[in-house]
Amino acid sequence: MADRPYTLLSCGMSIDGYLSAATPTRLLLSNDADFDRVDEERAASDAILVGATTIRRDDPRLLVRSAERRAARVARGLAPSPLKVTVTREAGLDCGAAFFAPDGADKMVYAPSSAVPTLRARLGAVATVVGVEHPATMRRVCEDLGERGVGRLMVEGGGSVHTQMLTDDLADELQLVVAPFFVGDSAACRFVGDGRYPWHPGRRATLAEVRQIGDVVLLRYALSPRFREAP
Repeated sequence: MADRPYTLLSCGMSIDGYLSAATPTRLLLSNDADFDRVDEERAASDAILVGATTIRRDDPRLLVRSAERRAARVARGLAPSPLKVTVTREAGLDCGAAFFAPDGADKMVYAPSSAVPTLRARLGAVATVVGVEHPATMRRVCEDLGERGVGRLMVEGGGSVHTQMLTDDLADELQLVVAPFFVGDSAACRFVGDGRYPWHPGRRATLAEVRQIGDVVLLRYALSPRFREAP
């Protein structure tokens, strides 16, 4: 466990557990005050990871928004925003996505070794492409990030990535924000999918904090003994 980064899962969901609506429009699950809290978590991280589906669907920038926080990182000898990481099963990533924009943050893509030549040709110098065994397990990705010096990893989705992180017992902390509405559409993406989770009726997760932030609620869970040792 010490060979991988301290891993924080950050997620917003509706009351009925959805990350998105079954429409092309991005569903906003939080408010300005909570977005600022997430920005603070980003600034404290060494890397931010999302799945390739999240890049295609939401086109996130994954940058530290606050000028003060960016300046504080630079003053510590860091890039203004953390390393951006994604994991894909195929070579279908668009180099024009906001994830790959020239924004001062390094980018890393984990993919099956068979897809690496195509991805390197498609992405050029905008990202480092790392080949892993197929399928690319999150445990191996986390271990490789640890070997590259990532001490604190923030995972921002989507549902498939959260599911893999949790079922493989790779998360030290979960920050779950609940928005005050329902989606009510089974075609939409849920927070997690089916799987064998380490936390169940016989082993309950530890609720470390409950905080109201405007009209949303933050539930903070300690998922490993490393929780209180977080940087």
